[in-house]
Amino acid sequence: MISSKQISDLYRLACEVELEAFKPGNVSIYVDGHDMTVADFIASAEVSAGPLCDPDYSLGEKIYYAVKATRTAVGCNTNLGILLLCAPLVQAISYCGSGVTLRQAVHRVIANTTVEDADWVFKAIALASPGGLGKSEEQDVHEKPSVTLTEAMKIASSKDRIALQYVTDYKDIFDFSVLRYNGVFDRWGDRNWAAVAVYADLLSQFPDSHIERKYGDRYTGMVAARMALLSEELFKTDDPEQLKPLLYRIDQEFKLNGINPGTTADLTVATVLTVFLEDLIGKL
Repeated sequence: MISSKQISDLYRLACEVELEAFKPGNVSIYVDGHDMTVADFIASAEVSAGPLCDPDYSLGEKIYYAVKATRTAVGCNTNLGILLLCAPLVQAISYCGSGVTLRQAVHRVIANTTVEDADWVFKAIALASPGGLGKSEEQDVHEKPSVTLTEAMKIASSKDRIALQYVTDYKDIFDFSVLRYNGVFDRWGDRNWAAVAVYADLLSQFPDSHIERKYGDRYTGMVAARMALLSEELFKTDDPEQLKPLLYRIDQEFKLNGINPGTTADLTVATVLTVFLEDLIGKL
């Protein structure tokens, strides 16, 4: 039996790994940015872990109360995307065991979301106040939803890669980034560099929703090119520490242009948590 404390500890550890990974354009222990600090994200992980992993909360309640705790602690939106991605993974644990994989359990969670879940999440998004998110012609987070959470995510999925995970049963994570993480970890035995590789590979393949909400496709090609270069260098090197000068150069270029691949950072946290949870389930 997996306890809520075990899940909570792994969630905080996944957040910690992502912060210790040098992710160009994003906040890490190497560089702050975008008026946010590592301390903000550490505090956010700490206060959100309890509600996110509370077994008595529904999926929507997990997200809302974790966002509320974060907002109270740091006064800004540091982790809405992380919580939207991690909550179904956490919720899925109760379905795992007896041959049920985490991926199958996530499918079950997503297939059974409710209008009430959507209501809680709409309130969470309104509370977090993320830029450019939460309104479409069909649904507005400032009003009562008329669809389930999964249906609401489907409406948003063409413009938001986090929402897309709800529609595809986390395909990006299970079919792409987890494989990259495990391959790099097997090679170097380092969780932080495995997370860097995940971040670089995702950005080289998929436009970042956070960037495109702000700038359209103005920087999409440039970001993909820089991350493809980084992915190539990571693939070739036996010592990723030697790539830090390249990482600093790309980070400076991104931040000078106000580029923050926040969605990809969120997907990186969810990838690391998925790896940890699958390892935990495998030991049952």
